[in-house]
Amino acid sequence: MKHKKILLILISITLVGFTSLWGQSFVIQKDVYVAEDEVQKNVIALGGDVLIKGKVKESVVAIGGSITIEGEVGEVVLGIGSPITLKSTAIIKGDVVALGGSLLKEPGTTIKGDTIYFKVESLKDVLGILSGLSFAPFIPILIIIKLIAVFIWFILALVLAAIFPRQLALASAQIRKSFWSTFGIGLLAIIIFTGLIIFSAFLSLILIGIPLLLALILIGVIIKIFGRVTVFYFFGDSLARAFGSKNPSSLVAVILGLILVEFVGFIPILGSLFLLVMSIIGWGSVLRSKFGTTNNWFKKG
Repeated sequence: MKHKKILLILISITLVGFTSLWGQSFVIQKDVYVAEDEVQKNVIALGGDVLIKGKVKESVVAIGGSITIEGEVGEVVLGIGSPITLKSTAIIKGDVVALGGSLLKEPGTTIKGDTIYFKVESLKDVLGILSGLSFAPFIPILIIIKLIAVFIWFILALVLAAIFPRQLALASAQIRKSFWSTFGIGLLAIIIFTGLIIFSAFLSLILIGIPLLLALILIGVIIKIFGRVTVFYFFGDSLARAFGSKNPSSLVAVILGLILVEFVGFIPILGSLFLLVMSIIGWGSVLRSKFGTTNNWFKKG
């Protein structure tokens, strides 16, 4: 239960932060109903039920609860621990991803993208299995912590890939176009950010720095999450194209990239250095592209 609460907090922070950055039209609430003549841009439900009879231009994401689609979704339907029901009238122009829960597709359902289904009874069961492994005498506790962290990154990557596929693609393009500039911006940003954290921590002794410290932590978490998922996307997209896929979906890209990056991260010493470099690159790509909203934030004109 503790891990599940941490996961929901991280996702909530990320979603709220990105909403304020882009100013997009999101519906974020427990239960969501989109009527036949209604159009929404994105729908996100935390622990509630989603019923779509109208149109959602981009993504439908539910954590817990259920998803029922009778209308049209422009990009991705993502359920985490949620039963997903796609009626015969449903039109999904992107991918359908079910992590846990169940997936029911009635005859006549239109899915133009990929269907990805991970058969797990619930998130609680997965976390329970990972935690239960700690009782095995031959598995170090650090590996268990790492596995839980990978699982949390997996869910965050799916959520961001479902909501911000174009932003991830644009941000990851900065790595391919100008690696060293991206690396340099990321390194400089982390150094400055660390200095600001230390400065605000000293100010916290006289209370005035507490709001600044909290704001910096929030910003750092958002950049860290988006930057890491951008790196997942970059490696996954490159790997998929190397094996002949001309236009891999964002969900496939982040899953492949996560597997590759986290696998290397398990290597002692070398893995830690690799993840450090990836964090620097992630920060650089996010800041250089202004969270994937422009080709190069630092380029004049």
